[in-house]
Amino acid sequence: MASTQLNLDAVIVGAGFSGLYMLHRLREAGFSTCVFEAGDNVGGTWYWNRYPGARCDVESIYYNYTFSEELLNEWTWSAKYAEQPEILRYINFVADKFDLRRDIQFKTRVNTAHYDEEKNRWDIQLDNGQSVTAKFFITAVGCLSASNVPKMKGLETFKGEWYHTGHWPHEKVEFKGKRVGVIGTGSSGIQSIPVIAQEAEHLTVFQRTPQYSSPARNTAHDPEYLKEIRANYNEIKTQMQQSAVGIPVVQGERSALEDPPEERQRLFEAAWEKGGLMTLSSTYNDLSINPEANETAQEFIRSKIREVVKNPEVAEKLLPSFYYGTKRTIIDTNYFETYNRDNVTLIDVRKAPIQEITASGIKTAEEEYDLDMIVFATGFDAMTGPLFKMDIRGKDGVSLKEKWAGGSQTRTYLGIGTAGFPNMFMLTGPESPSVLSNMMVSIEQHVEWVSDCLNYLRENGLGVIEANEDAENNWNQHCREVADMTLFTKTDSWYMGANIEGKARGFQIYLGGVGTYRQICDDVADKGYEGFALIPSKEPVL
Repeated sequence: MASTQLNLDAVIVGAGFSGLYMLHRLREAGFSTCVFEAGDNVGGTWYWNRYPGARCDVESIYYNYTFSEELLNEWTWSAKYAEQPEILRYINFVADKFDLRRDIQFKTRVNTAHYDEEKNRWDIQLDNGQSVTAKFFITAVGCLSASNVPKMKGLETFKGEWYHTGHWPHEKVEFKGKRVGVIGTGSSGIQSIPVIAQEAEHLTVFQRTPQYSSPARNTAHDPEYLKEIRANYNEIKTQMQQSAVGIPVVQGERSALEDPPEERQRLFEAAWEKGGLMTLSSTYNDLSINPEANETAQEFIRSKIREVVKNPEVAEKLLPSFYYGTKRTIIDTNYFETYNRDNVTLIDVRKAPIQEITASGIKTAEEEYDLDMIVFATGFDAMTGPLFKMDIRGKDGVSLKEKWAGGSQTRTYLGIGTAGFPNMFMLTGPESPSVLSNMMVSIEQHVEWVSDCLNYLRENGLGVIEANEDAENNWNQHCREVADMTLFTKTDSWYMGANIEGKARGFQIYLGGVGTYRQICDDVADKGYEGFALIPSKEPVL
């Protein structure tokens, strides 16, 4: 196989939601295309994240493709928030319906992708020794696919089992009769902890940062409700595309400080009872920009934690203090209630840091805990991490990692391209709305923009497209200015790269809103891809 060389119009890395749709669009347009996927099946994040309790936090009716009305009518979601197995079934259904697997090479990693300036092509080396060349190199690697296992002293000596939520085994992990330790209380920790607690003999949670989390209030779907949704989906799709976060949420029109305390309490209570991802955060229009307004939401959630958790000392450990919403917004099913169980212990590792993993468990500054299993719910090296797992080199042999030395130096144009890397497109890349939006809406927008761009290049005899450095710098500055208007940059979070030791701080997401971002991208295209350098093709038009 090492002697075989594929010559393609486009190579796509990753067979998750973005890679599959990109493949479908390019293949329909007549481009020779292949997807390379490290896993042995489609699914992306939903292939790898199989941990107990894994569930989407965007309502299932909004978390699906919208490009095909036929597809919308053929699939039915079982519940308001779909679990991982159901989402994975959906992705497989899509792959089968559009016969996508025939152009996907599984169990294959892209090791290197180097741009050849003489040929205006990408030379790509795979981990099986195969070489590929492509006119266009498209990354569909996801924003949260590089698992972060902290470098902990002694992990290699641990005699029990250990797992990371972002790289979970395909077979069921048995917790029954075992002493389990979970490190981390982000989204994956908060989803998995209640499920593990129900099965384990004892669960010890090692918490560094308490989180704001509100109830999901998950329910099964009423068939009549789904029928109504299908009948009105074109209107719903437009609302999603024009919204701030890709979900048709009604945003409050006034400040949290304009209401008297009793009215504010009433609205927060109603949002809490309704449940859902954006319900509480959209109650008022200034929770993400006004510290005093934000404090009202903080204190409301803290009061709820005190109500739910029976032991005051445990409740106190669970009270967060950062700006609400500036870390990933989390919804849960019985998370705080889990700490009322007799078989659950909460350890505050800010007070008693973990010193090492021992052969028999975890040793903190205060005590040693005997464990049969450790679960790392420690998240990901987000945004740039998945891209840096490949050796991507553009013009003059400069690597992407060198160009973006330190997270604060990440610069893109629209989150799609980056100067010095011609004919490379990033789907939901840094400085696009990506993880602070409904990913399905952002994925479809990026895929459609990129495929339209490739059609434009072909129709106009153009062989190379590259982001201009000035346009990139202006976009980077705009992204920073918008972010600095909010409270997001005032909190250490994985949005800022704060969860990765040695990673420079830098906010890498566009906060101007999904609808605004779509209009900006459309305007760029309408102006002949303004901000990009376009060079005539040296070879016959594709």
